[in-house]
Amino acid sequence: MADSLLKNKHLLWRAGFGIGINQVDDLKNKNIKTLINELFKEESFTEITYDTPDIDATADYMNSTAPAEKKKEMQRIYRAQNEELNLNFLDKMVNSKEQMQEKMAFFWHGHFASRVLNPKFNRQLLNTIRKNALGNFKDLLFAVSQSPAMLNFLNNQQNKKDHPNENFAREVMELFTMGRGNYTEKDVREGARAFTGWSYDKEGSFKERKNQHDEGTKTFLGKTENFNGADALNSILEQKATATFITTKIYKFFVNENVDHNIVNILSTSFYNSGYDIKKLMMDIFSSTWFYDQKNIGNRIKSPIELMAGMMRMLPMNIQNPENLIVYQKLLGQMLLYPPNVAGWPNGRSWIDSSTLMLRLQVPQIWSGLRPLEYSPRQDDDIDMGIKSKETALNKSFKNPNITIDWNRVDQIFAHKNCEDYLIQNPKSLDMNTVNNFSDKSTKMTIINLMSTPEYQLM
Repeated sequence: MADSLLKNKHLLWRAGFGIGINQVDDLKNKNIKTLINELFKEESFTEITYDTPDIDATADYMNSTAPAEKKKEMQRIYRAQNEELNLNFLDKMVNSKEQMQEKMAFFWHGHFASRVLNPKFNRQLLNTIRKNALGNFKDLLFAVSQSPAMLNFLNNQQNKKDHPNENFAREVMELFTMGRGNYTEKDVREGARAFTGWSYDKEGSFKERKNQHDEGTKTFLGKTENFNGADALNSILEQKATATFITTKIYKFFVNENVDHNIVNILSTSFYNSGYDIKKLMMDIFSSTWFYDQKNIGNRIKSPIELMAGMMRMLPMNIQNPENLIVYQKLLGQMLLYPPNVAGWPNGRSWIDSSTLMLRLQVPQIWSGLRPLEYSPRQDDDIDMGIKSKETALNKSFKNPNITIDWNRVDQIFAHKNCEDYLIQNPKSLDMNTVNNFSDKSTKMTIINLMSTPEYQLM
């Protein structure tokens, strides 16, 4: 297999969601620099939205005295809108030419984890993250920290002078910027005072409520001033620990879970000195020779979203009931807009247990119509967030994913090519005799069988 194909394939999986069917033909001969430039090319930004109509803003659906039917109706509409956002985000990952932008947005979606019921807030945060995904980390941090979704999720409307709530200040430092060990409990307390009064109005616009802000002097990260929230974020960004923490997390996600600290130190110093230029950091990573070292290729387990998006990019599909895809997300353990907690999704081996591995290996056959879906989504109040669904109805409607794959097109594109060279990151690790034994030698069965191997789970 040509060295350029190996590198290009590696780049497309890490800086995007794998090879698209329309990229197969010229991937072997494409220059890596050309491919990097294509990945980083940003077209005009389009927001992700939903078409489900908003509920009547004048109706008080959330009032404790509102009738139960009204609350149920609101929950149904919220669920429909959030499902639409979820599927439209997945669609961007599969079909957008701006693969790096969407992959980076997917990373930030897990980094700035938030879970709220309000789809308007979810839409706003999702588009904020997508818009700033390859921009400046300072702009991204400020925009996320002032979003109603995050202020709501981390309880900052309850953060008022005389009664500070430390949740927001703690998570901003621990999970979003510096990481544990780089601040003290006093910094959390004083930081919380700085963020008092940060809130939002009914329309979802950020508001600084001056009458709720603690105007007193605060000592935060070694400085004593009359800090407000913006001052606190600027102080956090002045800490080199912030650049190191973010760079390390990016390295683990895009390169290797085993961190090369020498490389990370060089990258994070450059990231800090650039004033937190995310695009430059990612360009430094993907343009380096070490990124293409054998030890960094095929060493990461695909997350469920990466697995699904990768298959959808490679197989031209017509999906009659796209809402089925949400059940697959749920069954495989990664539902967009619903991270398990404020720390986001764990990675690596945590994706694989006995039930998820079996389903992962069977998805290609289920989607190709060769076997039924024999798994049922668990009633999971943690994901349903209190909105109960009728499991029996769910199971009936989700047995058949109603996916049609254009196998003729796949046949034409893979004529005279080794399918495994395009589908498996390290084809040498694969026993093709075993794959062929289960195949009728057709391209269709070869691809389905390759996608059903443990090796296809790696990227």
